[in-house]
Amino acid sequence: MTSQPTYGLHNPHPLSQMRTELVWEGKYDEYGNRREVNIAGCAMPMQRIEGIDEPRREAAANQQLTLFEQQNPRVDDFRNRLIWGDNKLVMASLLQEFKGKVDLIYIDPPFDVGADFTLQVQIGDEEEAIEKDQSTLEMVAYRDMWGKGTDSYLHMMYERLILIRELLSDQGSVYVHCDWRMNSFLRALLDEIFAPENYRSEVLWKRKDSNKAGLLATVTDTIYYYSKSDFPLWNQIYLSYSDDRLKKAYNNFDANGRQFALSDLMAPGDRKGTKAHYEWNGVFPRTGRHWAYIKEKMEELEAQGKIFWNSNGTPKLKIYLDEAKGTPLNNLWTDIAMVKGGNEA
Repeated sequence: MTSQPTYGLHNPHPLSQMRTELVWEGKYDEYGNRREVNIAGCAMPMQRIEGIDEPRREAAANQQLTLFEQQNPRVDDFRNRLIWGDNKLVMASLLQEFKGKVDLIYIDPPFDVGADFTLQVQIGDEEEAIEKDQSTLEMVAYRDMWGKGTDSYLHMMYERLILIRELLSDQGSVYVHCDWRMNSFLRALLDEIFAPENYRSEVLWKRKDSNKAGLLATVTDTIYYYSKSDFPLWNQIYLSYSDDRLKKAYNNFDANGRQFALSDLMAPGDRKGTKAHYEWNGVFPRTGRHWAYIKEKMEELEAQGKIFWNSNGTPKLKIYLDEAKGTPLNNLWTDIAMVKGGNEA
């Protein structure tokens, strides 16, 4: 009779040494080795069917462009290229040309791992719709890609996210759109592929309203934002100020009728003995605070007419509305209308 091994401090159990990770059927082979993404045979030449040019050439502005138009003003230019097909095959085909060159990728994979591919299709401008049943191709796709439920879904996403990482440049970013069904799994998958330190934000998009009583209704989708490196390309986006903020903050007008808000010129922290602590027109910073600008900058602001003295004799900075950029975009999106014809499950 074979005795069971004794596990302990000098013979730790294999499970006690495993790191935290997401595991699904198919992630490892029969020998415990991590399966590589097999793209052999996936890469294929792509025939360009249509080039989309904006704005159109003047000569073609008043006539219908043919679908197979051969002439293109931007020869060998990748911009405005539309490709239809399985994105795994497409990305594998793009690797030779674009590996490490793409700055931004957005992916909106299927949300649910169920087999129901029916959807409502809007007809014309009216509120009429017909129900489209799943086709034979969709049923085959379900069997091949989601036949094992969550395991199949995660393996499908793993392969595509690996290809996305290969396509991204060092300053590139990926945005992955999902909902409550799979967002927790996808977050773990993205951490594994892109590393937790390259997580940038989780966008919550309020995409619909709900009148359902009882349980808390889910009205948001999730968009995960990850970068490939520590220094992603980022262009700051600003939103217009709300009417409430305009009314409460930008409620001052100068002699020329320009609208402005007031901002404190003193910052938190006692910095006595530094260039941030000095007398300004007979005023010293309050206890525990210092001037937000050095004296030369304060003189420049005063010369520009951007310093306002309130009734308490405290200087304030004028922030003119026509010079303000707006509110920096945050991760809660409530100003985008619901996409018509989407899945409202």
